[in-house]
Amino acid sequence: MLSTSAKYAMKAVLFLALHTDAKSKMMVKDVYDRINVPQSYLAKLLQELSKHDVISSARGPKGGFFLSDQNKNLPLIKIVEVIDGEQRLRSCMLSIHECDNENPCALHDLVGNANSIFIKNLEETTILELIADVKDGKSVLPL
Repeated sequence: MLSTSAKYAMKAVLFLALHTDAKSKMMVKDVYDRINVPQSYLAKLLQELSKHDVISSARGPKGGFFLSDQNKNLPLIKIVEVIDGEQRLRSCMLSIHECDNENPCALHDLVGNANSIFIKNLEETTILELIADVKDGKSVLPL
């Protein structure tokens, strides 16, 4: 499923989506403790996400990280692909390289459909949709 890095990145992006915009940016030091991610680890993740335009950043005294409207309209899969690469979600749960539909591992049929649905949901759900659910009280994000 998701790596620890991807989970941390997802928490950071959702936190920034809820608390920032182009006029109100946040530094790593303002975020790491609130989402319970080591500061240096978070800095690397945010730099990578910014480099791939998943989040925005600005330098200078009023600089920091934020999500623009364009960033908020990205699908959640983009966060995972930047951090884990495209193959991680689609790879074998037992890390058997030969595992595929023709040569399934012992868990392939058990998790295959669930994983496909999860990937589809990540592809079809935007950051904005997820934070809208939080703002509307339909889901919880205790950050």
